[in-house]
Amino acid sequence: MKTYDAIVIGSGPGGYVCAIRLGQLKQKTLCIEKEEVGGVCLNWGCIPSKALINAAHTYEKAHSSMATMGIKLGSVEHDPNAMQDWKEGIVKRLTGGVRGLLKSNGADLLAGTATVVSPNRVEVKKADGSVETFEATKGIVLATGSSTIEIPSFKFDGKQIIGAKEAVSLREVPKRLLVIGGGVIGLELGMVYQAFGAELVVVEALPTLLTGVDQDCVKVVERRIQKRGGKIYKNAKAMGYEKQSDGSIAVKIDVEGKPETIVTDVVLVAVGMRPNSRGLGLENVGVNIDKRGFVPSDEFGRTNVPTIYSIGDLSGPPMLAHKASKEGEVIAEVIAGHKAAKDWACIPGAIFTDPEIATAGLTAEEAQAKGIEVSVGKFPFAALGKAMAMMETDGFVKIVTDKKTKQVLGVHIVGPEASTMISEGALALEMAAFAEDIALTIHPHPTLGEAFMEAAAHAMGAAIHIVNR
Repeated sequence: MKTYDAIVIGSGPGGYVCAIRLGQLKQKTLCIEKEEVGGVCLNWGCIPSKALINAAHTYEKAHSSMATMGIKLGSVEHDPNAMQDWKEGIVKRLTGGVRGLLKSNGADLLAGTATVVSPNRVEVKKADGSVETFEATKGIVLATGSSTIEIPSFKFDGKQIIGAKEAVSLREVPKRLLVIGGGVIGLELGMVYQAFGAELVVVEALPTLLTGVDQDCVKVVERRIQKRGGKIYKNAKAMGYEKQSDGSIAVKIDVEGKPETIVTDVVLVAVGMRPNSRGLGLENVGVNIDKRGFVPSDEFGRTNVPTIYSIGDLSGPPMLAHKASKEGEVIAEVIAGHKAAKDWACIPGAIFTDPEIATAGLTAEEAQAKGIEVSVGKFPFAALGKAMAMMETDGFVKIVTDKKTKQVLGVHIVGPEASTMISEGALALEMAAFAEDIALTIHPHPTLGEAFMEAAAHAMGAAIHIVNR
């Protein structure tokens, strides 16, 4: 039986980061992966979807707006096969890079399915059927991530009823696409194929799309979907489907008690992800699994069994790659005996719709629910010269502050480069900044970041380039 200081189960953005950091801290580390290094994020989640989103945005811009700039390209076409080959090349470079980083930092990588058999031992079943046992003297890190939720009435067939994994690998753009679920994955991928010409229908069971996100931001994205000819059904449930003689699919939905039928070619089921907590043997060693399947952990990443840690999607929401990575770093330092804990002020979020939405901290409604009187500053991209030059003027920057102190409580952005700009908002929250701190910071001109400065000034009634009300 081989012995390590730490064993990491899973090599997604939480697991591989944890294993690399453990190696940097001179801990003898084994990382076990049953599929491909990089997890969902690198293989069929974050990275592949963003590659397709960028391709769709480039195509749409070339197709619809570059002539206005005086750039005439003639006929603009897209090649789904070439696009997929390009995307897969990115994935291979990144997963290969992760393998190299694990090796160069001294972490061993083993392919196989892991089962926890005691608080400090793991069994691994390899592809050839053989089983090997490993011991961890300091800790076992569970970084098994999450997987797509499947609806019983819409079982995946990999062709016409698909999940996100298949959706990022389509080599033919469907003429009609129906998305079940108006969350992040459904809207991001739905808008990709809408940009390439698919007729998009979104069916959401709740009253709003992107529940929990600032609804002023969401409305901008909704308008874009509808402007492109898409249809959105809220308070609607997908009940089932029937295949038609022409190969299409008739989807039955219930919209607030009224039945409707929508004919489509492909159905993307995007109703969320569930943690991969089953089949690991956790029940046998006494690790708590909550009702939703998450494995809760404390500020040091420890589960109720002190030698077993959980990070990333498995440990609970928000289910975000950057949250998993930061937890991986923290837990590596804890295992190595360093003083470390999960003590961040906020975890920013980015939604790569068109336009993008990015958030950090509280919405105005959340702050008010906590009994805080708020002041909100808002600056539209339509008033910004750089946004005009980019021909991307939809959206705004919104800053939520405490009305009395003007301390920044939340930042919400919808518009171009929102995912990049939110880092300034996250830093403001980490530093407990005030609106004045942001407004007094000179932002270069002409940039999109000026909207952040102006929104902070607007929260104080001192914006220059819009009327203060």
